Amino acid sequence: MKKIIPTLLLALLIIACATTNTTDAAHTDKESKTKSLDTVRIANDSLEYEIIIIEPGFQSWLVTQPPRGYYIQKVLENRNLFSVQEYNRRVLDSRYNRTNLYEQQIDYQPGIDYGYEVNYLLFNYFEFFEETYNQKLR
Repeated sequence: MKKIIPTLLLALLIIACATTNTTDAAHTDKESKTKSLDTVRIANDSLEYEIIIIEPGFQSWLVTQPPRGYYIQKVLENRNLFSVQEYNRRVLDSRYNRTNLYEQQIDYQPGIDYGYEVNYLLFNYFEFFEETYNQKLR
């Protein structure tokens, strides 16, 4: 009897540890799925243009915005050009480096047709960015 109780306790301890690891793995899988759901990738391989937005909450926010086709492409291009210029200026300005919001420049050039989808997502990302982080790019 004296040997059964410690053996039983050891077995329960091992099972408890294994259960905790499974829960942690399930939590990590859920976190990874959530992050992948918040990643938007639009690519046009023939034109070599790509936009990848990795921002928690962007997908759910995007569905609350005006649908594709609400704005014409020229309006989106004009707004994006101005927003990208201001965003890139802040990337290079040391006053904004402390916030970690402006980490990498965006390569968006006037005169290049990126297509409607890229312009639509970039436009909405800037709207989301301004609203979420209380930043004004315009």
